[in-house]
Amino acid sequence: MPEIEEQTLISSSSDSGDNSSENVLFGKYEVGRLLGCGAFAKVYYARNIVTGQSVAIKCISKQKILKGGLMAHVKREISIMRRLRHPNIVKLHEVLATKTKIYCVMEFVKGGELFNKVAKARFSEDLSRRYFQQLISAIGYCHSHGVFHRDLKPENLLIDENGDLKVSDFGLSAVTNQIRNDGMLHTLCGTPAYVAPEILLKKGYDGAKVDIWSCGVILFVLNAGYLPFNDPNLMVMYRKIYKGEFRVPKWTSLELRRLFSRLLDTNPDTRITIDEILKDPWFKKGYKQIEFHEFDSKTEKKEERNLNAFDIISFSSGVDLSGLFNESDSSSTTCDRFRFVSGELPDEIVKKVEDFGKKEEITVKTSEWTVELIGQNGNLMIAVDVYRLTEGLVVVEVRSFDKTLKRKLSAELSSCVYQPVQPVAGN
Repeated sequence: MPEIEEQTLISSSSDSGDNSSENVLFGKYEVGRLLGCGAFAKVYYARNIVTGQSVAIKCISKQKILKGGLMAHVKREISIMRRLRHPNIVKLHEVLATKTKIYCVMEFVKGGELFNKVAKARFSEDLSRRYFQQLISAIGYCHSHGVFHRDLKPENLLIDENGDLKVSDFGLSAVTNQIRNDGMLHTLCGTPAYVAPEILLKKGYDGAKVDIWSCGVILFVLNAGYLPFNDPNLMVMYRKIYKGEFRVPKWTSLELRRLFSRLLDTNPDTRITIDEILKDPWFKKGYKQIEFHEFDSKTEKKEERNLNAFDIISFSSGVDLSGLFNESDSSSTTCDRFRFVSGELPDEIVKKVEDFGKKEEITVKTSEWTVELIGQNGNLMIAVDVYRLTEGLVVVEVRSFDKTLKRKLSAELSSCVYQPVQPVAGN
């Protein structure tokens, strides 16, 4: 069995035989070899013991990310990956959590990093184009959903068993709500050799434009086998980037040379856009628009509610899935809150609250998985929100402005509270 440092394992009471062994995570995933590790997380190969599906599980230490001040960073990465569904983007299947760990269950991409392949030898123009087409399809999709990767490089591009590209590692990604009033992003980030010149100016930048620059550097590396801007002295390399000084290898076709001049344009205002790339003669050769099923608005709303539930449980200090009714020390003197985890269907919980309101002769207002109980004077007395946590679990959050009504509703909902198996510490 692999040694999983400080990992908390939970086995479901319904599991039997080997499913309850210590290398089974949440009674669902059999954990295997270590794939990689960083300062705050380790990635393991795992197998879904029900379906047999191979997955990669990113195990994140809450204590380490709290100490490193990276909690918002991790939350943003999870939020982004939940929203993105594209054939050329690594898929996040689900997020699980205990009091000390966060587990991101992701698509397992067995082919490894694109970097390892291009490090052996440069690619032909046709193969470079194929990967670039898939990269642009994925990044264009991200931009259309208000997500900017900001750390594109061959190490963050994986190749699956079919030879298709998958974009990974959204840890430095930004979303549109991070844009300041000047319409720009301002966080300095990225890998030096792939960073756009406008980032070096520290005056703000367009997230889409810097991603396109990085895509240009990646395409150059695939075709040439080396970086366009490189020097042992970091400041010298930055000067080359700022001035756009690079030499295209002699085997490069005229059409690709022209595309490089547009991709690696130091002026972001005149740099080529995604729409223009799609119309470029070199890019268009053999290009077939990738078709895939897109989330509808209802699905996106449910995904957002799922994340909210994850926030409530996973990012609360000292809150574990084994916590049932967790009373909150609210700063408000008028509003009390409590939360619990339930195995009931959301609609069933909503109906219980509605029936409770009718029994108490209180006005009931329902919208999707939110129920409000309104007093005679029109004031809100109780609000109940139901969030999907996993396929079989939900989080119920109750906000109460009436202590007597709160006690009655707590008793009414007590039968809905999930009784989990207590966590067992792994070796």
